[in-house]
Amino acid sequence: MAHSALTLPYFDLILKQLDQGDAIFEQAFGRHVHWGYWANPDQATYTAKDYGAAAEQMSVEIYSAAQVQDHQTILDVGCGVGGTLASLNERFTNVNLLGLNLDERQLAYARQMVTARPENTIEFHQGNACSLPFADQSVDAVLAVECIFHFQDRKQFLQEALRVLKPGGWLAISDFAPFEMEGWPAFFWQSNSVFPSFYGAFDITYTLQKYRVLSEQVGFGAMQSRDVTQNTLPTYGFFQRLPLAIEISPDLLPAIAQTLLLEGTSRLGLLRYMILSWQKPLL
Repeated sequence: MAHSALTLPYFDLILKQLDQGDAIFEQAFGRHVHWGYWANPDQATYTAKDYGAAAEQMSVEIYSAAQVQDHQTILDVGCGVGGTLASLNERFTNVNLLGLNLDERQLAYARQMVTARPENTIEFHQGNACSLPFADQSVDAVLAVECIFHFQDRKQFLQEALRVLKPGGWLAISDFAPFEMEGWPAFFWQSNSVFPSFYGAFDITYTLQKYRVLSEQVGFGAMQSRDVTQNTLPTYGFFQRLPLAIEISPDLLPAIAQTLLLEGTSRLGLLRYMILSWQKPLL
């Protein structure tokens, strides 16, 4: 599925609110723009502070799946406003951190927000996830936190990740994976020109079986998968309260409709939030 134009209404809204100094948005999205992870979902408080902490923990869960350690070079593809790299910068030493994004606005915000500790380095690059501007076998870990559904071609991205990883290095991502069902309509899981998409162009038709086949085709080792759907569900409770903090307009109706669909299918088990990881073979 080709995503030729970078149109992300949800980022338009978030960056607008951040520019205006919106305190709620700064707490919730000033560092991370992805779903939250609650170890104990029943304890969620649905505040901006609580959501921001859960989004931070989601990044931790994903880069932990990539076996991140000190003295590594780590590439975050689709790095958003730099929150995952900020977290890595705070928790690890002697790391070289690389962020890549198509959207120069997000990179500009990230460059202002994230400053490397003296023993670390951070670089932000504008570029395409399916044509990584990095040398072969140059990084120890590749991350793609809740963004692969925007990429032009998952196979091409996995091939690029495999290319830039050192032998034994890890790729870790998060993605929404629909339930395996023959003839399951892709209509719900792809953006289209019929209805405006608050989340931009996306494709969440990749089941776990599709991912397994893809990883074999590309040449990664066995895929590791972890279903964290239940840990993410308080995200929707927070989103339901968010319109109270911003001016409601007809432009937000697609956001409400799409988010309700994501929530309903997730609660029914028809759509799962997965953390997936692969290790590049040593030979």
